[in-house]
Amino acid sequence: MEVNGHHKPRREYNGRECNGVQSVNNFGDIDPWTAWAYKPRTVSLLLMGTCFLIWASGALDPERSFSVDRVSSVKRGVFAMIAVFLAYSFLQAPSTVLIRPHPAIWRLVHGMAVVYLVALTFLLFQTRDDARQFMKYLHPDLGVELPERSYGTDCRIYVPDHPKSRFNNVYEILFDEFVIAHILGWWGKAIMIRNQPLLWVLSIGFELMELTFRHMLPNFNECWWDSIVLDILICNWFGIWAGMKTVRYFDGRTYEWVGLSRQPNIISKVKRTLGQFTPAQWDKDEWYPLLGPWRFIQVLSLCIVFMIVELNTFFLKFCLWIPPRNPLIVYRLVLWWLIAIPTIREYNTYLQDRKPVKKVGSFCWLSLAICILELLIGIKFGHGLFPKSMPSWLFIAWTTVASLLTMFLLVWTWKIYRTMLRKRL
Repeated sequence: MEVNGHHKPRREYNGRECNGVQSVNNFGDIDPWTAWAYKPRTVSLLLMGTCFLIWASGALDPERSFSVDRVSSVKRGVFAMIAVFLAYSFLQAPSTVLIRPHPAIWRLVHGMAVVYLVALTFLLFQTRDDARQFMKYLHPDLGVELPERSYGTDCRIYVPDHPKSRFNNVYEILFDEFVIAHILGWWGKAIMIRNQPLLWVLSIGFELMELTFRHMLPNFNECWWDSIVLDILICNWFGIWAGMKTVRYFDGRTYEWVGLSRQPNIISKVKRTLGQFTPAQWDKDEWYPLLGPWRFIQVLSLCIVFMIVELNTFFLKFCLWIPPRNPLIVYRLVLWWLIAIPTIREYNTYLQDRKPVKKVGSFCWLSLAICILELLIGIKFGHGLFPKSMPSWLFIAWTTVASLLTMFLLVWTWKIYRTMLRKRL
């Protein structure tokens, strides 16, 4: 169905598509100049990797290993173990729904997601203090208690007695370095989700999450104008607007890819090379949350997982003593962005699939598993850190929303059931 309820032809899959993964040949990516990049080199790379391991481990020179201290030896061993697994994923992991810039890139992302999942599992079995000290192995500046930072200590817009500026409170937040990150984040979400109403649900929903958990985290204590004006009406709006402009640009293009060797001049060859980092085709995402009660729950579940992942960022920072400017925060966000790109594609394909028996893709499974583990770590390590209880009015408000939503879904389901009975009669 279309957005307004009109029927849309069912998506057809040709015989060259397997489990939602398009063959590379369908998009003209196999070109004489680039064919070498798509030929398997598994044995050659295995021999190269073996030589590297021999050199890095000192297997032929054991005396060199004796001079390395135990901590450095363990670190090198763990990093080598991760590198071997990522090399295996790069070469042998199953392909995903994405083929640009190269299928092996997304196989590598799959391996990185598995490594992160396993690392979270290990962290879950540690105590809070041990986990904080363990973070020092990842970055030397960690393991130190963080100072509390609140954005809502002084919510005055006009401060006449301030020595620097009468609008200093606004300037400090408006020119904060996280404003650019905020805009870029929503631009990336718009490119992944490609549905403006759904993006606004996420935008307003996360601000409600900040209001809900502001009694637990100082970072969520924001001024009203910071939350409504700066976040929703400026940063989120601009990021969503720019993202949807990007979506419409790619959606309106004609995708007729010509190989690099067939390009007539150098400029065309450069454009084709850069085009390798853009989508091979642009599928329209069909979310349609009002298609039925079950579809509404499925789309709502996507929104809930999105907001939990964002909340996990702040709770993990607080519980593990990770400063906002630490590179680990950036690494995690970049990894989640890389994981989310194929996850959204797989989940949308799952919703569009009309097969009676189906399963979600591997990235969907990994994303949900990582989200659950991050949430469990936040719950376990956050025990005893939040003495303030949720305000009663907030609890009553969310209980009312949950009750009304449940009644709405039950009435909707009952009406559909009665309609089906009438048609049978």
